[in-house]
Amino acid sequence: MHERENPSGIFPTDPEKIFRETKYLALQVHPAMAVEPLEVAFHDTLRLFSGHYPGYQASKTKYHDLDHTLAVVLAVARLIHGAKLAGRAIGDEMLLLSLIASLFHDAGLIQKQQEREGTGARFTLGHEERSIHFLRSYLEEHNLLSSCCADCAHIIGCTILGLSPADIPFRSPESKLVGWMLGSADMIAQMADRLYLEKLLYLYREFQEGGVPGFSSEFDLLRKTTSFYENVSKQRLEQGLGNVISYMRLHFRDRLGVDRDYYQEGIDKNLRYLQETVLQYETDYRRMLRRAGIVAELVEKS
Repeated sequence: MHERENPSGIFPTDPEKIFRETKYLALQVHPAMAVEPLEVAFHDTLRLFSGHYPGYQASKTKYHDLDHTLAVVLAVARLIHGAKLAGRAIGDEMLLLSLIASLFHDAGLIQKQQEREGTGARFTLGHEERSIHFLRSYLEEHNLLSSCCADCAHIIGCTILGLSPADIPFRSPESKLVGWMLGSADMIAQMADRLYLEKLLYLYREFQEGGVPGFSSEFDLLRKTTSFYENVSKQRLEQGLGNVISYMRLHFRDRLGVDRDYYQEGIDKNLRYLQETVLQYETDYRRMLRRAGIVAELVEKS
C-alpha cells in the first residue's frame, strides 16, 4: 500500500499507523478496555482483504477496499473520542463492538472461495446483510461480546443508504449512538479522501457489476455527486444520523489543538474541485483526475 498522507498526517494510510491511533483513542475513552480482541480483529481484517482468511478470496473491489475500511475505523474512533469529550458515554463492550463492526462493515463485498464469478461488487445491493452475517459468526467463533451480538444488524444497518435510521429498532441509546457513528464515518471517510474523485471511477464499475441503477456513465456519476451529497448524504448525516459528525471538531480540538474539522474541509475541497474543474471538461474529464494512476489503469484494462 502506498503512503499517501497529507502533510499534517491527518489521514494516514499505513495500516499500523491507523491501528496505533485507533487503539490510542479507544484507551482514551476506556483506559481499562481489553485491547487484545481489537488487535486480533485488526489483523484478521488484513488477512481477510489480502486473501489469507480461511474460506475467502482476496478483496477485488477497488473502491470498497482495505484503505476504505481502515479509514472508516479511524473515523469511528475519532467520533467516539469526540463524543466522550461531549459527555456522551459508551461502555467498554459497545466501544469494542463499534470498532470490530467498523473493521468488518464491508466484509460482505469479499467473495467466498466458491464464489468465482466476477468480483464482490456483484453483491453491492445487499452486501450489508452478508457483512452482518460475517460479523455475528466472527464474534461467536471468538467467543466475544455475546451480550451485544443482537446489536450487530442495527449498527451495520446504519450504513444502508436506503434504510432510514429512524426505522432501525435499536436496543439502547448506546447502540443507536454507535450505529449513527458508523453510518456517518462510512460516508465522510469516503468523501474526505484526497483520492475520492479518482476513486469514483472505480465506484462506477462496482455499480455496473452490482446492478445499481441511476448512472449512465462515469461522467454521469461525477455530475450527480454534488447533488447526492447536498440532498441525500448531508441530510442523512445531520438529521437521520443525529449530527454526530459535530464530535469530529471536538476530537481535533483536543487531539491536535486546532478548532477544525478536517473531514468537512476535505469534502468541501473535493466537491469544489469537482464543480469548478472536473465537470468543466465533459469530453476530457479524466485529464483532470490524475492521482494514483487510476485513470491509466482503467484505460489499460478497457
